[in-house]
Amino acid sequence: MKLGAQLYTVRNYIQNEKDFYFTVTKIAEMGYTTVQISGIGKEISPTKIREICDSLSLEIVLTHSDVNRILYDTENLIREHDIMGCKYIGLGAMPEKYRTPFWVSHFAEDFKEPAKKIAAAGKLFMYHNHHFEFEKMNGKYAIDYLLEAFTPEEMGITMDTYWVQAAGGDVCQWIEVLKDRLSCVHLKDMAVVNGTPVMAPVMEGNLNFSAIIDKLKQTNCEYLLVEQDICQGSPFDCLKLSYDNLRNLGYR
Repeated sequence: MKLGAQLYTVRNYIQNEKDFYFTVTKIAEMGYTTVQISGIGKEISPTKIREICDSLSLEIVLTHSDVNRILYDTENLIREHDIMGCKYIGLGAMPEKYRTPFWVSHFAEDFKEPAKKIAAAGKLFMYHNHHFEFEKMNGKYAIDYLLEAFTPEEMGITMDTYWVQAAGGDVCQWIEVLKDRLSCVHLKDMAVVNGTPVMAPVMEGNLNFSAIIDKLKQTNCEYLLVEQDICQGSPFDCLKLSYDNLRNLGYR
C-alpha cells in the first residue's frame, strides 16, 4: 500500500498554479509519493496538474469531482482523468437530497449509468463516506443501499476512518464488510479536546491504526491517503506528523 496526501487538507493553498506547485513540492519533500486531487482551483488544467506532479514524482491516484460533471459530463471527465493518469474518479459526498428515507434509493438510479461508463473506460467510481451513511433508513443503513445497487466493479468506497468512528461504527468491522471495494482509504484520526471530538493527525488520536492497517492488508487497498479537513494549527505540520507516524510503521 502506497502512502499519499489528500490535497483537500491544504485546499486553501492550491487555488492557483503558482500556489499549487509550491504546495505539492512541500508534500513531496515530506516523503509522500501519491496525491488525491480535491479542492483545487478550477483554473488549473489537468495537463498542468499532471506536468507539475510528474516533475515531483507524485502519482495522481484519486479525485473528488464535481457531482454535476460525474452525472452530466462523464466522458469529458474521464478524458481529463486520462490526462492526469488517474484511475479513480471520486465523489466527495452524497448530495443532500439523497440523504432521506424517501430519496436514498434514487442515488443508484441517477449514478448507475455514469458508474458504468467510468468502469467501461477502465476506471472506477469511488464513493467517499461521512457519518450519515451509517444512519438507518427504512430499516437498513444508507450505505447498504449503495452496496446492494452497485457491484465492486462499478463502485468502490473511499472509506474515511474518522467518519466511521464518528458514526459509532467499528472501523475494522466495516473494513471487513467493504474489503473488495477499498482501493483507496482516507486515514484520519479522532482526538478529544475539552470534551469535544476533533480531527487529528494519524496516530495522534484514539483510533487503533495498527489494527486498522493490519486489517487493510487483507483487502484490495492500494493507497492510504492522509486527510485532515480541520487542523489544529498548520495543515502542512499535520500532514508531516501523519507521514512521520506512518513511516515509523513502515509506510511511505
